[in-house]
Amino acid sequence: MYAITGATGNTGRRIAEALLSKGKKVRVIGRDAERLKSLAKKGAEAFVGSLDDAAAMTRAFSGAKAAYAMIPPNLKAENMRVYQNKISEALAAAIAKARVQYVVNLSSVGAHLSEKTGPIAGLHDQEQQLNKLKDVHVLHLRPGFFMENFYWNIDMIKKMGINGSPLKADLPVSMIATQDIAAAAAQQLADLDFSGKSVRELLGQRDLTMTKATQALGRAIGKPDLKYVQFPYDEAEKAMLGMGLSASVAKGFIEMNRAFNEGVIQLNEKRSAANTTPTSIEEFAKQFAAAYSH
Repeated sequence: MYAITGATGNTGRRIAEALLSKGKKVRVIGRDAERLKSLAKKGAEAFVGSLDDAAAMTRAFSGAKAAYAMIPPNLKAENMRVYQNKISEALAAAIAKARVQYVVNLSSVGAHLSEKTGPIAGLHDQEQQLNKLKDVHVLHLRPGFFMENFYWNIDMIKKMGINGSPLKADLPVSMIATQDIAAAAAQQLADLDFSGKSVRELLGQRDLTMTKATQALGRAIGKPDLKYVQFPYDEAEKAMLGMGLSASVAKGFIEMNRAFNEGVIQLNEKRSAANTTPTSIEEFAKQFAAAYSH
């Protein structure tokens, strides 16, 4: 039995589908029964519960040999790190009580750092929580920047005719499509060939600057001259607050962008066949164009 948290999200859903296609028994965990229905129709067992409820998660993990652990984003969290740690502690307690043997954990590049990285610091805490578990094999996947983050900018591109963020225009960043994270996680879960506590970075098909990524997206949506603009931190923070993000989350995202810009976040692995994934920005741009045209 495989227990999948965040099963209605970008990675969890695909991991569940991949394992089901291999004939595995899968329990999908989420807060919304309605959104779990499509996976239940494909043969998954649905479990409705909140990830910060250790008792519920112990039931969710009961009988599972392996689990996929992740912290879903909460853009309205009053204190982002407190929110993240509440989930980390509940998941770790449940994994221990249910005697899960293998865990693939969704982390991030930069999670070896304990501070000054915004939400990534909470993923560092999650890694530490899971590393304390005895007799549990844990693999931390540390992917780079999600290409899907660009979906947040569709409204800006339509209204302002530019793509922008606080990241430097010419900063090379490892960018990855979430389908590739899911494929790597599903393969690791199917094989269960990891042991002890280990880390694997996932760096996307190639490093990209925001300028290069914007050009690829622009070509796909029929705007080949689409420009990328680096926003000042204070303006970006105000815009996030205007979009309904909590003060804590907005501040965290700014801190994370600053950490990338200033080179605080560095990769621990050189690019290799093992950490390079297939989906290019040009392939992702086709998905982006479909979302943009809706």
